Amino acid sequence: MPDRDLPTIHDAVARQALIRPDVTALVSKGTRTTYAELDAAADSAAAGLRALGVGPGTLVPVLLPRSPELVVALLAILKCGAAYSALDHRWPAARIAAVVRALEAPFVITDTGTGLPDLDVPTRPLPYGDPTDAADTAHVDSAAPAAVFFTSGTTGTPKGVLSPHRATTRLFDGRTFADFGRGRVMVQAAPVPWDAFSLELWGMLTTGGTAVIADGDYLFPGDLRDLVKSAGVDSLWLTASLFNLFVDEDVDSFAGLRQVMTGGERLSAPHVRAFLARHPHIALLNGYGPVESCVFATTRAIRPADCELPDGIPVGRPVPGTAVHLLDGDAVVDDGVPGEICVAGDGLALGYLGRPTETAEKFVVVDVDGTPTRLYRTGDLGRRGPDGVLHFLGRADRQVKISGYRVEPAETERAALGVPGIRECVVVPVPSGADTWEGLALFYRGGDGDPGPQALQRALGELLPHYLTPASVHRRGEAFPRTANGKLDRAALLDSLPGGTR
Repeated sequence: MPDRDLPTIHDAVARQALIRPDVTALVSKGTRTTYAELDAAADSAAAGLRALGVGPGTLVPVLLPRSPELVVALLAILKCGAAYSALDHRWPAARIAAVVRALEAPFVITDTGTGLPDLDVPTRPLPYGDPTDAADTAHVDSAAPAAVFFTSGTTGTPKGVLSPHRATTRLFDGRTFADFGRGRVMVQAAPVPWDAFSLELWGMLTTGGTAVIADGDYLFPGDLRDLVKSAGVDSLWLTASLFNLFVDEDVDSFAGLRQVMTGGERLSAPHVRAFLARHPHIALLNGYGPVESCVFATTRAIRPADCELPDGIPVGRPVPGTAVHLLDGDAVVDDGVPGEICVAGDGLALGYLGRPTETAEKFVVVDVDGTPTRLYRTGDLGRRGPDGVLHFLGRADRQVKISGYRVEPAETERAALGVPGIRECVVVPVPSGADTWEGLALFYRGGDGDPGPQALQRALGELLPHYLTPASVHRRGEAFPRTANGKLDRAALLDSLPGGTR
């Protein structure tokens, strides 16, 4: 894969401010901020941060509401040559404290005076200074750290993923997987600590588009309708679970969009089919990628025929600056043979913050076609077709052993989605003790021709061996529960079983 001369995030934004100063960069609560205004505010804030000692090697946590001030803070940190970590106000106090400790931060930028945990470092409002009295923007290249993303979840020790500038800018530099650039208007609604935030924000600001900042923590179909009408939104990212919710509740809320990006989980063919039937002229992209490779490693422009494939909707081909290899151990497998999806290229993180052992385990150097290649082992299983398209087969760590049989829940899910009347489903192993499992529980939502739980269980018994047939089947009338990042919450589904399971 050829090396590319990639810009830093802040240099790419500054370039847009130079060539398109009067173009709208941000829209928030009806107020518009031009590129010139945004860049000038970030220069002023960078001067204030430099006076506090922020520079290359500094990691600065930011706890601000979704707002133009948040964007100014992040840009200012980058202009200092430092890296940011955007925190979520919904996190428990203990998690915020743990993240700040992991960052070894000099202070936390916030406007919140109450409700914060007892931190070992001071909190400060975003400082502003006179940019003419400060040094120029710090000279760092695209290999320098830009952001620290912390893995999702609210319990346990947070794990920081240190991502360089090039991991973000590779996605939007030149001809790429979607339509970015001047004239594009995208909602920014993803949780700010997540790498999808980079897609929504930097995907617009590094290319001359407009980011429309959602008001509140969640985006609903009615909100989307309003933003399309009031702000001209034409681009949208939704997790697969949220995409399903929008299709179910208000499929017409997508009207007026030019492109929709979804993924993060296996897509539901019935929901995709319904979307394509209603909006054949809106581009729908399936994106796959771990946070360790920043946003997407592969994408697929979905076609109606993809909904009929036995392995589900493909995840596509690598995005620019990225390569995907399928391995069995350290050996590359042939096309058509399942293997672990391993990602290489400019998108790779520098490693896990303060975790050298885990970094060495997951970020490895493997000989690929005679060339030592740095890879990230995703733990996902995939198969590449003869046309070079990647098909996602499930998580390796979802496999469990039940009654002596190795069980892959994704195989049961694929079978259930082939039963007429099943719109959406998820299979969860039911624990019987520490690292032991008593069976599978299947949760589903039905559509026209819903066979009912008992008939579905019988149908699966005729299609699958007994160890893959779910021991219990549960129909849900409401949407599946989701985590704060909008992904499926399997733990909550287990807790919904009679008596709970955890």
